[in-house]
Amino acid sequence: MHFVIIGGDAAGMSAASRAKRNNPQMDVTVLEKSMDVSYSACGMPYNIADPARDMDDLIVRRAEVFREKNRINLLTGHRVDKIDPATKTVSGLIISSTTDSNITDTLHEFSYKFDRLLIATGATPLIPPLPGFNLPGVMPLKSLEHGRAIKEFIASSNSSATANILNSSLKPVKKAVIIGMGYIGLEMCEALRALSIEVAMVKPGGQFLPWMVPELAEVVKQELYANSVKLYMGHKIEKIELCSNNTLSVICENLILDADMVIVASGVRPCSELAVAAGLETSISDSISVDKTLKTSDESIYAAGDCADAFHVVTGEKCWIPLALRANRAGWAVADNVCGIETTLPGVAGTAVFKVFDLQVTRTGLSVKEALKAGFDPVEVVIQTRSKAHGHPGSEAVHVAMAGDKRTGQLIGVQIVGKDGVAHRINAPAVALHAKMTVADFAQSDLGYAPPFGPVWDPVLTAANQLLKKL
Repeated sequence: MHFVIIGGDAAGMSAASRAKRNNPQMDVTVLEKSMDVSYSACGMPYNIADPARDMDDLIVRRAEVFREKNRINLLTGHRVDKIDPATKTVSGLIISSTTDSNITDTLHEFSYKFDRLLIATGATPLIPPLPGFNLPGVMPLKSLEHGRAIKEFIASSNSSATANILNSSLKPVKKAVIIGMGYIGLEMCEALRALSIEVAMVKPGGQFLPWMVPELAEVVKQELYANSVKLYMGHKIEKIELCSNNTLSVICENLILDADMVIVASGVRPCSELAVAAGLETSISDSISVDKTLKTSDESIYAAGDCADAFHVVTGEKCWIPLALRANRAGWAVADNVCGIETTLPGVAGTAVFKVFDLQVTRTGLSVKEALKAGFDPVEVVIQTRSKAHGHPGSEAVHVAMAGDKRTGQLIGVQIVGKDGVAHRINAPAVALHAKMTVADFAQSDLGYAPPFGPVWDPVLTAANQLLKKL
């Protein structure tokens, strides 16, 4: 069997490695358009914050290891442009040289036949179709190439020696504007402030973290203010201009923000164009539609990772929530199914955690707005308690929002914000959502207790008890 994979990051390389473990004789070819595979994209903001670290530190396993140790035919610099389901062929262009060929020129055509195909093309940044978003110093952050570009731009601009020798017009990066206020944008605030760069964030929407309950969103907002980050919500961006002194201006309605660099963090969209052109079905946000075995509308083609949809464990309906764990797990599942080991995935709960300076921000399940849209009758409580037992030193405030369904008593969503013991605390509610527990059942969970780690009544249990009263 010839198993071809388009995309060499989390889902693609997980599938390739597992397929070779399951069946060492299987012919596995991975086609990756960039020169990077298997890297930790989530670590890029923290790497950017440390000038001494190399961006390549985030590479989990290098391409040559997959080729030599795993015997995977991994072809970097190979951009797939077409999938032909009828002939079971993928074709495209070699756009860069690879270590396992003598090809050094660009734009050489290639074609591969497949018995089974995995589309693992991931997601791509949303770049507004506005003037100036292609200017030097205006950069997204999604791939390792993006991370290198941002880090090199800051380093070269802030090196007076480099500026004088190579380009006298280069200005030190003292101010940055981040367009968008999602996970990546918020994490980049900390990275840029660690480099003593002033930061302003701007977005068209008028609500900060619209998926979060207002009380918790306010805690996050105050943490940003405490670290001198300026927030501008409700400002429609019109264009970005290059000024005469080689700085940038982000032009909005009734607002102009000056910057030495601009980070575009307006979100991502699934890379599903190949699937659409091949006639495969798509669903939420134009993600590739898959069943619980990760199979697309074509029996021979699978999709996994950020390009594909999933089932939500709370609603049972299709959703598109790009998550690193899901991508790796889905890659394994595809490989098992391709190798004849029947495997299904139940879905995702949308569990996420990110860091905003000293704050840990987490969520799992549905917000009240999402629950209403899904047909639930949600009831919610918001509580504030402590991260450690009464009187124990180092205790911090923990804010918990928990929602349940009034008709069934089912737990449907939890959000937690705090500076201590929050990141892993969300895992208990996440498991409860997978198990479809009621709030009453979850309130009886036997969670661990010791004064240095939490109060007798863990914050999530306190929230559950309060929610039971309202239910």
